[in-house]
Amino acid sequence: MSLSEAVPNTPPITIYSTAVCPYCVAAKNFLKSKGQTWTEVRIDLDPQERSRMQALTKRTSVPQIFIGDTHVGGYDDMIALHRAGGLDALLASEGPHA
Repeated sequence: MSLSEAVPNTPPITIYSTAVCPYCVAAKNFLKSKGQTWTEVRIDLDPQERSRMQALTKRTSVPQIFIGDTHVGGYDDMIALHRAGGLDALLASEGPHA
């Protein structure tokens, strides 16, 4: 199923993750509960992707979550954004600059 079939007109979600990361699993479960799909980039399998993630985020921890071009941060950052009321708006648009 493509992203457009799952939730029309939503920005793509990218999650940088590893196989043994409980916060990565929690982030994916939370997004799934909101009817979202994503592209997962496994940095434990691809050192170039790990370097790319670090260059983009200035962080070494996973998950690192992007909604469209907006870097949300990790799982705790995403949940904080949700509790503050900003996540649904970000999911429904191309981000704050749309």
